Amino acid sequence: MTTQFSLDITPRFCETDALGHINNTVIPVWFEAGREPIFEIVNPGQDLTKWNMILAGFNITFAAPTFYGKTVTVKTHVSRIGNSSFVITQSCWQEGKKTAEAQTTMVHYNYQTEKSEPLSEQVKTQLAQLTGE
Repeated sequence: MTTQFSLDITPRFCETDALGHINNTVIPVWFEAGREPIFEIVNPGQDLTKWNMILAGFNITFAAPTFYGKTVTVKTHVSRIGNSSFVITQSCWQEGKKTAEAQTTMVHYNYQTEKSEPLSEQVKTQLAQLTGE
């Protein structure tokens, strides 16, 4: 069973900062790209007219610099499932070293009523397959 998704990224020169590291504003964008398979579970087809998620919180910890010219692997899994929300844990790895980790809280959300809604049992089951439990 697959309990996490992986996405390989080749850092671009334009993503570096004056110190030669990948800029700290870039890695959250990479993490968003790594969440796409989970978006597909909650909103099949990712139809923006039927979008049903909102980001409620995002916390990132930088453990080491990430560098240009070396492939980065973004690993993504679900670490908690609630009634209407879930937490996605992600990490960046470069040459066997973890360079960053983030937790993102996503809420199943109705934009018309501006309120959260319970996740369906089907979605919870699919998300649970990504927890490793």
